[in-house]
Amino acid sequence: MTAVAPASDGRSGRSIPRAARRNHARALSLSAYAFVAPAGLLFLALILLPLITVLILSTTDYTLASIGLSFIGLDNYRTLFTDDGAWRALVNTLTYVGIVVPAAVAIGLLLALLVHRRRRSRRVYEIVFFLPVTSTMVAMAVVWQYLLHGRIGPINAVLSALGLPRVDFLTDPEVALYALAAIGVWQLVGFTMVLFLAGLTAIPKELYEAAALDGADRGFDRFWRISWPLLAPTTLFVAVTTSITAFQVFDTVAVLTQGGPMKATEVLLHTIYLEGFQYFEVGYASALTVVFLLFILAFSLIQIGIVDRRIHYGG
Repeated sequence: MTAVAPASDGRSGRSIPRAARRNHARALSLSAYAFVAPAGLLFLALILLPLITVLILSTTDYTLASIGLSFIGLDNYRTLFTDDGAWRALVNTLTYVGIVVPAAVAIGLLLALLVHRRRRSRRVYEIVFFLPVTSTMVAMAVVWQYLLHGRIGPINAVLSALGLPRVDFLTDPEVALYALAAIGVWQLVGFTMVLFLAGLTAIPKELYEAAALDGADRGFDRFWRISWPLLAPTTLFVAVTTSITAFQVFDTVAVLTQGGPMKATEVLLHTIYLEGFQYFEVGYASALTVVFLLFILAFSLIQIGIVDRRIHYGG
């Protein structure tokens, strides 16, 4: 039988008693838990407990106007799936996301390609285009309310000067949602541009030089053969984060249209706000919140699935 050599401390060659090694491992474990504890407590208090509370409230008839509550199971979810207003808000939200995300990603990529090659003025463009991201959307919504006004707005003044008919951007049910989507694109373009600029900066210049030797020396060839394939991870991240941000549209709706005209701009978050804080139906608002979170979760799972596929299959 082969004898097992006792562990040593690595410096003096002396063996370390088993009890000392056990105490040392226990101390390391306690230290690890001590470092993790603050973040774990914050996660528990700020994310996990509120989420559990929302899930529980979504199965009750609790309202802010009542003292007690009763368990009603999935009745709130059954009401949700038969509520025309909730379905209208969902459709409007998906329409808004379907407009804002492709436009913000495409325009941000185009601006990044135009700004990337500039040396002296690059920082200026980055600051100018990123300003909407840092601005308070409620304050900017008031500015947009003036710009898009049907009678005194500068945009309609330009249309009239060009001989075009005036457009009631915020009071026409057929136009209002698209006007809000345009504001959403304006707000997100700077964010997507900066992310794409970071992705372009990370691409080695040697790849472009090698591509030029192979004949890919034109702008479109360089983009299609080098930039676009290497920007795939950045594009995925930009698309997912932009989608999540677009799903969270609330400020512009609350300030500019309040969900009107004729519920044309009613979105999920605004519906949740109305149900919970205007109509005091906390149980039903919680059910809407769970559905909203499921959509956010779906986009996250899509991101994970695409990344895993690229890792395992290389495409």
